[in-house]
Formats: sequence, C-alpha cells, structure tokens
Amino acid sequence: MRLLTEAYTSLNSLCAEHFAAHGLAAIEFEVLLRLARAPGRQLRMTDLSRHTAMSTSGVTRMVDRLEREGLVARVPCDTDRRSSFAVLTAQGLTRLAETVPGHLEILDEWLIGPLTQRQLQGLVAGLRVVRDAVRPDAAPAIEMRAPRRPSTAPARR
Repeated sequence: MRLLTEAYTSLNSLCAEHFAAHGLAAIEFEVLLRLARAPGRQLRMTDLSRHTAMSTSGVTRMVDRLEREGLVARVPCDTDRRSSFAVLTAQGLTRLAETVPGHLEILDEWLIGPLTQRQLQGLVAGLRVVRDAVRPDAAPAIEMRAPRRPSTAPARR
C-alpha cells in the first residue's frame, strides 16, 4: 500500500502543479474532462457526482465555482425539475485543450514511459480489478490506450 501511495502522490503532485499553472485544481480538471467525454458535453449533476466520487453537495459547489469562471454552465432538466445538467462551455473546452497536452506529457514521461507495454497492460488490468472490487458502483470510464511506441525490432520486408 505504501508503494502505491508513494507512486500516486508523486504523480498527483506533478499533475497538480501543471493544473495550477492553468488555473485549475485536479478535481476541476477531472470534472471538465468528464464533461468533455460525455454525450453532448453534459452530465446530470447526480451522474457527475457518481463519476467523480464526490458528494452531490461537493459537485454543486464545484460546478458553482466553474460556472463563475465561465467554464461550465448549469442547465435545468426539461423532464425533471429537481435535476439539472452541468454543461461544458466553449471557454471550458478551450481551457481543457490548453491543459491536456502538458498533462499527457507528464503521464507519458512518468507513468507510461518507464513501463513496457506488457507492464502497463498488467498495471491497468490489476487496478481495474481492485477498483471494481472496492467500488463496484464506479461509473465506467472510456478505455484509454497507451500511445504506440516505435518498435526496436528490425522491419520485416
């Protein structure tokens, strides 16, 4: 557990510094990313809570902050007056587009780069098993694939 914690907190610190340079907290980046990947770039507030493992009141406060910055808009649900959607704005999409490349560079250098393809696949599979065991209600994520690395084997002709 200590090794997992050390690896996670070290990577998280690198990412947090990068997000801060773009005016975002890590959880704000996650919210923007989840909205960008959602159909119509929107999620019900309750679904956003489930996707981020935040309480509904925590998501409400987060969306309030992002709304004040113009990154997210809140739209009432047409079919349920008790519900509303968080919608990624054009400004939010721009901020995300500015932040993602550096974030991917950090992940490539410090998480993906040091591992072989087999090690990375094993890590992802193992983490998924643990996550599903401890959090069976976790919202499914979009499957991410590691970038292809150039082969060191000679080309076949």
